[in-house]
Amino acid sequence: MTPPARRSLLRNRDGHEHGRVTMVELFFDLVFVFAVTQLSHTLLEHLDLAGALQTTLLFFAVWWVWVYTSWCTNWLDPERAPVRLMLFALMLGGLLLSSSLPQAFAERGLLFAGAYAAMQVGRTLFMVYALRGHRSELRRNFVRIAVWLMVSATLWIAGGLSEGQARFAWWAAALLIEFAGPWMFFWVPGLGRSSISDWDVDGGHLAERCALFVIIALGESILVTGATFAGLPLDPVHVSAFAIAFVGSVAMWWLYFDTGAERASQRIVAASDPGRQARIAYTYQHPLIVAGIIVCAVADELVLMHPGHVDNAGMAAIIGGPALYLLGNALFKWTTNDRRTPPLSHLAGLALLAALTALALSLHPSALVLGGATTAILVLVAAWEWLALRRGASQPRPAAH
Repeated sequence: MTPPARRSLLRNRDGHEHGRVTMVELFFDLVFVFAVTQLSHTLLEHLDLAGALQTTLLFFAVWWVWVYTSWCTNWLDPERAPVRLMLFALMLGGLLLSSSLPQAFAERGLLFAGAYAAMQVGRTLFMVYALRGHRSELRRNFVRIAVWLMVSATLWIAGGLSEGQARFAWWAAALLIEFAGPWMFFWVPGLGRSSISDWDVDGGHLAERCALFVIIALGESILVTGATFAGLPLDPVHVSAFAIAFVGSVAMWWLYFDTGAERASQRIVAASDPGRQARIAYTYQHPLIVAGIIVCAVADELVLMHPGHVDNAGMAAIIGGPALYLLGNALFKWTTNDRRTPPLSHLAGLALLAALTALALSLHPSALVLGGATTAILVLVAAWEWLALRRGASQPRPAAH
């Protein structure tokens, strides 16, 4: 008798609409709500240059493990039991990783490194298994990726076994390898290198996944604002700080979701090489957007808790968060739209933030005043772009010949 055909673990792409984001994918993302919260609290507790560098490294590791998983579930069918079990295993690893973030450069370094390496390598080997008998070129792509991640995993573990600056150096080298991999097309001696055509992603699905991560980060910002304000007196100063934080969150939502996210999704869906846009716009540019939200959450807590004064580190957070967010959005919209330059409104906002930095260093305003100024700049940029897009949409198009 002929053995029954093995059911594929891959999504069924009919070409008419993008794959929907499933409930198990959203469930998986809940772990990263905790991770984002841990990162913002870690930065708040270590608001200096060393703390900022360490938190940046940890943030990129968290982003990298999440975005790699999102690329994989772009091909995998989360409705299949083996895929779900793989995601649940990754959730367990992600929970261990997230819980170790505040002490990653202290006594929990090996736990962080072990969880991270296991997630990266284990998920990739599962992809190699899932692609057996299907898409040989894509399977070879993941074999190459597995080789790269195994090399970086040794550096993660070496860092976990080290201490102090040596740990940071090992982990920075490991992260550099993982970030360089896609740009090098995961070239491996004897196996060659991948090509953009191998990365035939479902652009709409990946765009939706990244938009949901932005929502996760914004939700964490709202959570920090509400939880902090709940324990503060209802006086005019703290109510003003609360209003500034809320309006800033709304402005950030508007800047990304009003038109930018949808236009980018339409662009990647229609692209002949969605893998290229997915690599640049969603894998490498989105971390700036998410990092901006996390730093803004730290800034909101500083303004709420200490509205009357701010030191240089606090200034860096209050101004740096909106600057990162505007820069990330400017690059993202530049990449995913037919623009010769980044949006003028975003460039103007960055220029205003630069001017505000010089002014703040000379005048030393309170945290409340500084937070109000950065929120006003975000609102100005959002309103500018909204009016410009409405004006452009209302102009008559030239008649077709």
